[in-house]
Amino acid sequence: MKLCTFLSGGATRVGVKTPRGVVDITAIGFPGDMNAVIASARIADIAAAVERFSGEYIDEAEISFANITSPAKIVCEGLNYRDHAEETHAEIPEHPVFFSKFNDALHPAGQPVTLPTWQRCFDYEAELVIVVGRQAYNIPREGAEEYIFGYACGNDLSARDAQLLSSQWLSGKSFPGFAPVGPYITTRDEFNPDAGADIICEVNGARVQSGNTKNMIFSCGEALFRAARFFPLSPGDLIFTGTPAGVILGKPKGSRVWLVAGDTVTVTIAGLGSLTTPLI
Repeated sequence: MKLCTFLSGGATRVGVKTPRGVVDITAIGFPGDMNAVIASARIADIAAAVERFSGEYIDEAEISFANITSPAKIVCEGLNYRDHAEETHAEIPEHPVFFSKFNDALHPAGQPVTLPTWQRCFDYEAELVIVVGRQAYNIPREGAEEYIFGYACGNDLSARDAQLLSSQWLSGKSFPGFAPVGPYITTRDEFNPDAGADIICEVNGARVQSGNTKNMIFSCGEALFRAARFFPLSPGDLIFTGTPAGVILGKPKGSRVWLVAGDTVTVTIAGLGSLTTPLI
């Protein structure tokens, strides 16, 4: 099942994507808050209600997407693809490299991100994002995948000139809007990252990144288990799982062409869809 959060009449609604269009499940009695939908664990009930639905479907092209969840935490994992670590001349990590983005970095699919004019080295990072489904803190490794509600496309936008001012990456990662995610959450029963899914990033239609989730150093279950050793996780929290090779920072200094206002970045993950972000 693919779920989204969208705006209608100034209010937030939750929808389900179907071949005929999007079903507004808030209108048929389910919560209008994605976190509440996730925490309710009523996916079977939602699926049955959508199957019976006989009302008006919404054209996806007419939807104004909202933030995909309301996370208490946005946890990010760095250097989780060997080829990306190698291109940036970083050591292959023995343990997950965690950092965070502030919650106002979260941004809806399709909505433009404003680049701060006082920075200049803007970079893309196509990533698979885990959506946490249950309270998780110091959980066993066995069965950690069961704490995952689903997955989404993400873009770990980065201002490298700010990021590299120190050994801590936060400064370059948490500008407002620098965590676009969406447009849909695909539930765990319909997507298996361990089986391998292609990750592609395009800038203005030209492919700049191409990777596959089977090449992650730490699997999604491992990432959630490790993160929950340090950070109590709640339904709706997000975990960015790292990016494959092809980022601008990984190119030789003389050939780096940073993102600028007017560019459009699209992240596509097979089985999840595409996340498009215009930059202004």
